[in-house]
Amino acid sequence: MSVEEARERLGRGYRLENAYDGDVLVGCSTVRPAVGGVVTVIARVLPEFRRRGFGAALYEHALAYARVQGAEVVETCVLGVNEDGLRFARRRGFAEVERYVLDGESDEWVDLRLVL
Repeated sequence: MSVEEARERLGRGYRLENAYDGDVLVGCSTVRPAVGGVVTVIARVLPEFRRRGFGAALYEHALAYARVQGAEVVETCVLGVNEDGLRFARRRGFAEVERYVLDGESDEWVDLRLVL
């Protein structure tokens, strides 16, 4: 994501955070603002740092923020080829609701939902 794209999302009320292990970037999270009680929470961990607890920490931190924002339902989206991310979401109670490809792109995305 470019700096310009990040600024645009911040202007729409997104919460964007980076996660570090010391000085090393290990991942990031996004919390999109609530729409009708639905909040989207996305936790991303770079492949070489997965399965070390960073994803769980990012997710729990973002989920706590979503709850403060009044989330009744939490959604997430995962790139379809990211089996680690899909497994992570499913282990936390998310269920798949849709698979799709964005116009003009070829990557498949998976939307998942957790009802609080």
